[in-house]
Amino acid sequence: MSDELGAWQLILNSDPTLLAIVRLSLAVSLSAVALAALAGMPLGALLALTRFPGRSALVVLLNALMGLPPVVVGLAVYLLLSRSGPLGAMGILFTPTAMVIAQTILIVPIIAALTRQTVEDLWVEYRDELSAMDVSPAGRMTTLLWDARFSLLTALLAGFGRAAAEVGAVMIVGGNIDGFTRTMTTAVALETSKGNLPLAMGLGLILVVIVLAINAAAWGTRVWSERQAG
Repeated sequence: MSDELGAWQLILNSDPTLLAIVRLSLAVSLSAVALAALAGMPLGALLALTRFPGRSALVVLLNALMGLPPVVVGLAVYLLLSRSGPLGAMGILFTPTAMVIAQTILIVPIIAALTRQTVEDLWVEYRDELSAMDVSPAGRMTTLLWDARFSLLTALLAGFGRAAAEVGAVMIVGGNIDGFTRTMTTAVALETSKGNLPLAMGLGLILVVIVLAINAAAWGTRVWSERQAG
């Protein structure tokens, strides 16, 4: 009971260490989701609306990449950004930027695959109408992405959930440096191993609340959009 009480005291007293970890975690994860959306949504829409040799294989590969092992991604990014790596001159290893890169790589396949399925379903519904209006390929993509914007919240949430829960990749490329690259998940793992359960539990509670709040907001937005459409 004392550990639970200590966790709540840290939260209610706005413990500076706890808040700094939460801020960094949100900044990294939200930045990764934004970058992954910029890359993944057009890619998913392109795969949904075009036909070319090897498309089926690419779709299968994209779906397979949704299960990329985080530690493998972390290792790959580490090798790219290390001093002996091709991007070592950038000097961003063990920084939040490296963590954003790793998380972005992890969630691009998720957002792209879910976007492809959503847009492909819409294309079946609107194909005749858009073809009759002679809408350009770029126009089709833009129209369908806009029409599916509320449905695509699911893809963004899936990406955020993967990013927010990530431990292995960010541990490797970020180094879990106190006050600089320590996120909620890496801090929970470290503090639990150290026996500092109040801080670990406090961070765990906040992480769960954040995920629930974002999902509730997305659900509310979708219900509102459906009512407006009706």
